[in-house]
Formats: sequence, C-alpha cells, structure tokens
Amino acid sequence: MAELDLHEQEQVDAFKAWWKENGSRVIGVILLGALAFAGNQYWRSHQSGQAAAAAKLYGEVLQQGESGDPKRVGDAAAALADSYGGSAYAPRAQLLAAQASLQARDTARAKIQLQWVIEHADESALQHAARLKLAGVLLDEKQYDAALQQLVAEHPASFDGLYADLKGDALLAQGKPAEARAAWQQALDKLGAQSPYRNLVQLKLDGLGRAQ
Repeated sequence: MAELDLHEQEQVDAFKAWWKENGSRVIGVILLGALAFAGNQYWRSHQSGQAAAAAKLYGEVLQQGESGDPKRVGDAAAALADSYGGSAYAPRAQLLAAQASLQARDTARAKIQLQWVIEHADESALQHAARLKLAGVLLDEKQYDAALQQLVAEHPASFDGLYADLKGDALLAQGKPAEARAAWQQALDKLGAQSPYRNLVQLKLDGLGRAQ
C-alpha cells in the first residue's frame, strides 16, 4: 500500500478509534435483528418429536445466556447443533453463543460459531447476519483483506446497504478513503429511507469530507 499523506493518515486513525468504540455495538444491532427474525414464532409453535426436543435444547441455550457464562452458552449451543443441526433453532443458538464469546473476547471460538451459521443455516437472513458479524470481527482484528473477502459474497438486495457500509469501513482502514467514500455512498443509496443505519453512514461520509 502506498504511503498515506498526513490527512489520509489522520482519517484512518480517526476511523480506527471510532470503530474500536462503536464497531461491535453497530454490528451487534444486525445480529439482534436476525435473532428476532421469526424467533418468537419458532419458540411458540414448536411441534412434537425432534422439533420439541430441539426447542427444549434451545431453551437451555437461552437459560445459559442469562448466566453470563460464555462457555456454558457455547456448550449448550454446540449440543443443539450436534443433535439437531438442521433445525431452525441451531443457527440462532450459535449466533447467541458467538455474541457471548465476543463479549468474553474469545474471538477464535466466535469465528467458528459464526462460520457454522454461514455454512448450515437454511435462512438467508441468519446466514448474512453471521457473515456481517464475522466481517466485523475480522475488522476488529485488523484482518482487512479477510473482512473484504466476506463482503464480496453474493447476498440478497435487501442486504446491499449493510454490506457496502462494512466494505467502506474496511477500505478506509486500509487507507483508501476514495474507495471508502464510494462504498459508503452506495450504502446510503441502497439503505431504505427509514433505515436507522442511514444516519450512521451519513456521519461517516461527513467525517471523511471534513478530514480531507
């Protein structure tokens, strides 16, 4: 990468500081939204047999989540994935476990849990929530190329804005403000008028303009 000029270096440093403080919380919103997606319906309408058994194990994951012990949450989620990996509960449990792992700063385990969701979830919303979360983790670890590899994956149009937003974050962290601006502008164009992320993306674009 070419040597950055002073203004570009300042904006890279400013972004890194901002991301350290806010990044996990922002991506966490995506995760929570995915977990809420039809979650209550699955929980309330489970049927007999394997579905009921999987629901029972999912309840155990939720209970362990209240304990605040990431190992217990992860173990419960792993047990559900091992026994009922094809159920709708398993990827949700792994997302919860990944969040617990990240809160405990166990990024290695979180990445495994998120990758499991990407590879096994039947629901597109859960797969892409996990991929976006994984990209955020890689950004935190300064693995910018790896994060960008996650963000070039095919995805539904409804996710265009979120993917472009994170792509802009990675590009700016690499010292590519012009490319970051283009990605954030794309994100702004793709996000719905009522999306809570629009203000965040606009703030990034405004901050980039002030830094130049």
